Amino acid sequence: MFLTISTTGTAEHPATDLGYLLHKHPGKAQAFSTSYGTAHVLYPEAGTDRCTAALLLEVDAVALVRRSKGKGRGGAPDAALAQYVNDRPYAASSLLAVALSAVFSSALRGVCRAKPELPGRVRPLRIEIPALPARGGPALVERLFAPLGWTVTAEAVPLDTEFPQWGASRYVRLVLESDTVTLAEALRHLYVLLPVLDDAKHYWVSSDEVDKLLRAGEGWLPAHPEQKLITSRYLSRRWSLTRQAVERLELVRLAETDDSDVEEIDNAVAAETEAEETGTGIETGAGTAAEAGTGTEEKQAPLAVRRREAIVAALEAAGAARVLDLGCGQGQLVQALLKDARFTEIVGVDVSVRALTIAGRRLKLDRMGERQAGRVTLRQGSLVYTDKQLAGYDAAVLSEVIEHLDLPRLPALEYTVFGAARPRTVVVTTPNVEYNVRWETLPAGHVRHGDHRFEWTREQFRAWADAVAGRHGYTVEFQPVGPDDPEVGPPTQMAVFTRTSPDERTRETSPDEQTAREKEAKAA
Repeated sequence: MFLTISTTGTAEHPATDLGYLLHKHPGKAQAFSTSYGTAHVLYPEAGTDRCTAALLLEVDAVALVRRSKGKGRGGAPDAALAQYVNDRPYAASSLLAVALSAVFSSALRGVCRAKPELPGRVRPLRIEIPALPARGGPALVERLFAPLGWTVTAEAVPLDTEFPQWGASRYVRLVLESDTVTLAEALRHLYVLLPVLDDAKHYWVSSDEVDKLLRAGEGWLPAHPEQKLITSRYLSRRWSLTRQAVERLELVRLAETDDSDVEEIDNAVAAETEAEETGTGIETGAGTAAEAGTGTEEKQAPLAVRRREAIVAALEAAGAARVLDLGCGQGQLVQALLKDARFTEIVGVDVSVRALTIAGRRLKLDRMGERQAGRVTLRQGSLVYTDKQLAGYDAAVLSEVIEHLDLPRLPALEYTVFGAARPRTVVVTTPNVEYNVRWETLPAGHVRHGDHRFEWTREQFRAWADAVAGRHGYTVEFQPVGPDDPEVGPPTQMAVFTRTSPDERTRETSPDEQTAREKEAKAA
């Protein structure tokens, strides 16, 4: 199993800097023990103008069988069918990927203590692998490496040069060339894509492989056009691990798009949710000055419960059967809708992976019957970007969502829901800031939740809702949720939008304008 890495240089930046980057002296041939054999590092050439490092991996076939117990662990069919005579010692595979990470661990992390400026410097690179198993052929090799900045030469190796009529084997001779990729990036590409092309691993794939994939794929995998194929093959097609990795990669992509931290995007799980559900938090509707003087000892239902009841009632009145819960959080509304057979399809969408995970546990999706499971779908997505899959539903709900967005981003959400998805009915709820004075435990001037970017008065909410309805061909009605205080109104204000114009996008909210709005929101 053989691989070479070559570079060129000048007197100012000699090619032998490759030795510093790899942490391996060009004047020495070194050997390193691995779990399945011995890895040798040597330099066939080392000069100012050109330098080549070679990694030769000698695989111990007996050790490979003993460690894998002869079962082809991780889905390696060759090790299972031909335990001692197979292509593992010669063809680049996960064995070579593991050797790369072990022998060149500092280079893979982009660390060079002797010359710290080198890892971030782009230099001409040429990587050659004489025998690479490629299940998918040269075309797949091109699709995997070309988007990463490589010029790819993948020549199919014939089964037998004496009998060309037999055709090509599943192996290719691979040459990668680039002057836009750092050495650390190149090693990370190889670490992930070698076992992907082989479509097999010599070891059992466990949950920690997801973390390895995300570390090695940082900066390139979230946006790769073949991300799903790469993730599935790298994780040996283990469905649960693949889903976990894809969700985390989507969160990274959204964070990069928004120029935010992942933690900032994935913040939808609130510590006070349980308090809200049990009636001990701020929005319980109990213990307020407004209700203390009613002369009744009857315990009030938590505001969160009354809010869901009001939303369900509005959806029933609209005759909705297929419903979107946009910003579904931990799935409380989805759970309530599932209890009513009139709602035949419920889709919960949220940007937070953690929230969706909790929602899945709350709904017991893993134990749900087939018929019931067919009614519900949980999806990760951002509400400020249009999604064709959100179109065609009877109703959409934005329950306590809009106040979590920065004001400059509301136009993008507005177009996503009212301009692109255009459901027949849209239900929006949001806190009434005027009612905050009735919360005895809420300090003056504070919002109800630390992540609220704003809280509107009734007049502000009505002005926004009326403007949205006018722009997109809807009418809007307003309803109180919770006790309607004669002075400050209800704790939650709800708007029910009903589409009056045909199901088509309005001129003033065209996709071009939406793109401009998204750019403005990002800049803000």
